[in-house]
Amino acid sequence: MQSFHWPKGKRGAVSLSFDDARTSQVDTGIPLFKKYGVKATFFTTSTNIERRLAGWKQALPDGHEIGNHSVTHPCTGNYPDFRNNALENYTLQMMAKELDGANAQIQQLLGVKPLTFAYPCGLKFVGKGLDVRSYVPLVAERFVAGRGYLDEAANDPTICDLAQSLGTAFDDQDFDRAFSAFEFQAKPVRQYTL
Repeated sequence: MQSFHWPKGKRGAVSLSFDDARTSQVDTGIPLFKKYGVKATFFTTSTNIERRLAGWKQALPDGHEIGNHSVTHPCTGNYPDFRNNALENYTLQMMAKELDGANAQIQQLLGVKPLTFAYPCGLKFVGKGLDVRSYVPLVAERFVAGRGYLDEAANDPTICDLAQSLGTAFDDQDFDRAFSAFEFQAKPVRQYTL
């Protein structure tokens, strides 16, 4: 096993990320982060960027990262809201167009090419039954890292697959509750999602 040493005596790391480019992230989150000197990654969809374009443009010089979250946010058809955009009906070629199309739109709107991707709904597959395929390789060839959601284990820097970085939910939790399950005593990096 490869050894890993945290820089400057640190014992762990937290990466804050937000999905969907919601207006509350620009209107409330970014000003709050600026006040406290916190940087985050925002995984965006182009339609939502357009709703607060000036705010998203300002997020970049403020030090925040803009990541790719696909063009249309496909998810499992098991959620009724996604039946018309279900991953079960996608192919790898369709997903490649989602990834590349979102990169192009973000580049056009914000002038940056995303280096990271967040799997919509945390799901990493297309198709169903005998035709199910992982689209992790598509993410690995296009991005430095791909962040999951509702994953169960910590990211161990010596072995983690950056194309499948693990994410943990923070939704509707206060700070104490969100961090109560995690100890930061020489444990692997954990990535949290809001």
